[in-house]
Amino acid sequence: MQIIKQLILMILKPLSFLPAILMMCVIFNFSAQTGVDSGNLSYAVSHKTVEIGNKVLNKNLEEWEIDEAAYRIEYPVRKLAHMTEYFLLAIAVSFPFYVYGVRGIALMVVAGFICVGFACGDEYHQSFVDGRGPSVKDVIIDSVGVFAGIIAVRICCFTILAPFRMLERRRRKKAQIRRRKKAYR
Repeated sequence: MQIIKQLILMILKPLSFLPAILMMCVIFNFSAQTGVDSGNLSYAVSHKTVEIGNKVLNKNLEEWEIDEAAYRIEYPVRKLAHMTEYFLLAIAVSFPFYVYGVRGIALMVVAGFICVGFACGDEYHQSFVDGRGPSVKDVIIDSVGVFAGIIAVRICCFTILAPFRMLERRRRKKAQIRRRKKAYR
């Protein structure tokens, strides 16, 4: 049974990096959009957000008012999208390292370095895309998302997995006591 468990872990542990790789591909593809395409996508999301808000809150806004509100919130929506992408990337990068036993400050440093490094590379990549350019401000915004994602992983792993670690320690302690009793017989 123990051999099967080790075999399964040996196969599944490396697969824990797949979500991070997929998230990096998603970010790369968004960054490969031209400035016009990216702007249109941000505006479409902003417009849909205002439309939904208009219906839910019964504001009865006219179409021109919806367009104006969508235009006003487009920039914050775009920056929030940056932050959200890197929040998800940080979670996707942090979790496999947690699975491999990296904890505490080391987890924050390793995952943070990888994600912020990717953000810098992403901005460099945008310098080659039509209508786009690198921005230090975007790297800072991305870094805020990274930090929030790493903290979220630490909180979740601590609160969700801590009871299981306590149970495992108890089980090991009981097994150790049983072995000692057998040794004295």
